[in-house]
Amino acid sequence: MNFWELLTSAKTQDFIKDARSRKLDALQVSTRLNKDGCSNEERSVIMDYMALVPKFREKFFGESERKDKFLLCDKLALEQSTAQDIGRWKAGLWPSEGSVHDLCCGMGGDSFFLPRSLKITGVDLDENRLAMYRYNMGVLGKSAESQCADVREVARNNDSNGNKKKDYFTIDPARRAIEGENQRDLRNLTPTLEEVAEISKHYKGGMAKLPPGYPPAEIPDGTEILYLGGHSDCRECLVLFGALAKNPDTVRAVIVDKSGETLAEWSRKRDRESETLDDELQEKLDKNDTLEGKDRTYRTATSRNDLPLGCISQYISEPAPVLIRSHLFNQAALDCDPSAHLISEGIAYVTSEKPLSAPGFSCYEVLAHAEIATGAVRAMLKEHDIGKITLKLRGVKLDPDAEIKRLKSKGKNSAILFYTRAYGEKIAILARKF
Repeated sequence: MNFWELLTSAKTQDFIKDARSRKLDALQVSTRLNKDGCSNEERSVIMDYMALVPKFREKFFGESERKDKFLLCDKLALEQSTAQDIGRWKAGLWPSEGSVHDLCCGMGGDSFFLPRSLKITGVDLDENRLAMYRYNMGVLGKSAESQCADVREVARNNDSNGNKKKDYFTIDPARRAIEGENQRDLRNLTPTLEEVAEISKHYKGGMAKLPPGYPPAEIPDGTEILYLGGHSDCRECLVLFGALAKNPDTVRAVIVDKSGETLAEWSRKRDRESETLDDELQEKLDKNDTLEGKDRTYRTATSRNDLPLGCISQYISEPAPVLIRSHLFNQAALDCDPSAHLISEGIAYVTSEKPLSAPGFSCYEVLAHAEIATGAVRAMLKEHDIGKITLKLRGVKLDPDAEIKRLKSKGKNSAILFYTRAYGEKIAILARKF
């Protein structure tokens, strides 16, 4: 029995159901599997899989449908798959008729949410992934063919074989070399974006899922670029080709709610100049990139067309990650308040006289600010009777837990404490959620 047969057997799945209902711990699970005659390797496979069960149920199924659902996957396949909220939103981009190749299909995360009216074929070079794909599509009651092949060859053959020609494609290029580790070089995709662009020429239209931090300047002209996520994350950079690109040479940022509906959306015409930083600014940001507490998201937060610099105003706001990735936070901020501006280059904290609206921004009312020195910050906290602190770091190097202990705040109120930079200098900003 191979491991896929082991995991999909009624005996194993009944065991998992029972173990989960009894809330058995790892030792109890291992002991019971040993008594059932499982080898060490079989025990390891089953226990690793059990850890994934609640994760894939939450990722792909609604609360009313996730109980007792079993899919085939491993940790890496699960991490790379599209979750239900984004998947349901993306379903609206497809036409109601036609056929589609799910290239680099993996466990099937993208095919799960394709409209049932489309004829689907999953393509992958990995037979294990295709075994997952076939089983999972069956669990979801979706009809699909599968093909073990190099996706580049499949695309080239798409024009020459009329019986198998597909109208559309979707592709999620492999981007992680080691399980659980993101590739640092975002250009290291298989197939490459250049190859995906070539693949697109053999179809009416299609979509490619890229890491959100992929350099936008390398995305070809004539495509539509979508940044998708919730209000606190950016999970996909989606590039639409051909007939699926309803708004070519446009950049959109979309915040999606848990049910897959649009919560907020912004757009702009693509501007090549804003996608490339000048050498002087790039050098500054490269130096700041080594600072602890400065998320890599914000390394390209500032370009020629972003907001001007200014002093700290009445409110300070964090743009949603989809707005930062898409370089739309400047437009969204100015729509709320024409006075909106940054307080430091390369750091996407926006300050304004009026509050900036959710879900595009998390907005805070500024209470006070001081230099980052223990005495000055303690005095500021004492003046406003602050006890509980949430410390946010961006552009400042220190251990947040150690800093909170060192400040020894003992007041009755709670507040947000920003450790960041204003005009490049370190500053502490005390604020409360608006």
